[in-house]
Parts: sequence; C-alpha cells; structure tokens
Amino acid sequence: MTEADVPAVHALEEALFPVDAWPEQAFRDELSQPETRRYCVAEEADPGGPRIVAYAGLMAVAPIADVQTIAVVPEREGRGIGSALLTELIAEAGRRGAADVLLEVRADNPRAQELYRRFGFTHIHTRRRYYRDGVDALIMQLPLHAGVEPARAAEGEAE
Repeated sequence: MTEADVPAVHALEEALFPVDAWPEQAFRDELSQPETRRYCVAEEADPGGPRIVAYAGLMAVAPIADVQTIAVVPEREGRGIGSALLTELIAEAGRRGAADVLLEVRADNPRAQELYRRFGFTHIHTRRRYYRDGVDALIMQLPLHAGVEPARAAEGEAE
C-alpha cells in the first residue's frame, strides 16, 4: 500500500466496516511507520485503471506481530485474495522476527474465523463487547515455527 492508495482503501473501509471504520488519517499514520508496519493491497484490472479489491496490514514488534486489518470486497470473496494477503502478512511477521501472530475477529464473522483456523490460528481469548456495536472480539493466535512456511491454507478451500 502506498500513500496514493489511501483514499481508495479508506472508501472501502467505510463501505465494509461502517460502524468501526478507521479514519483516513489512521492509514496514513500506519504507513508512516515502515519499521514496524507492512500494508498491502490487491488490485484487479478495471476499464478505468486498477481497482483495489482488498487490503491488509500488520504491526510487528518482535516477538509479537498483530494483524491490524484485512478486508476483501464482498464480490471478490472466495477467490483466495484474503488467503494471499494473510500469507503475505504471516511471512512478513516471520521476516521481522515474530514468534506469534495475533489478531482480533468479530464473533459474528464465521467466514473470517474459518480462514484464520485454516492457517492454524486458535482462539485464545474473548474481549466482550469490543466493537462499537457491542459485538465481542475473538483474539486468535498463530505461533510461528522456524522453517515452517505459512502457506498451509493454500491446501484448503480458497477464501
């Protein structure tokens, strides 16, 4: 993700997460910290030029990495885009020396939970009423093991 991507990513953020959307400046702040952050986008060809259809971000401060965000536009779900982005984030966590990757997922989002389980994440804690609309957040963890590739989910069903 680059600074030029921020307006399009923010527009997607507002459409996909209307209750909990990050402010546009939050994305800019994240990009200003490359020593501890990695953000990426997935694009597809469009008659008007490339169109961002997914984005994801990671914060890594060894020995912990945290998936800050991951989103795919609904009409592109189930095509492996989320899996590809998550694979990249996990690989980046390993490159940055993380021993574990953590994330929060809405308790009412079984599709995302299943994606994370396919990658080996396990539910370790629940933050009650974490989201603004009162939904719980499930905290999930993936221990990283030296020499193990994070692409395990590629063997499973596409996200």
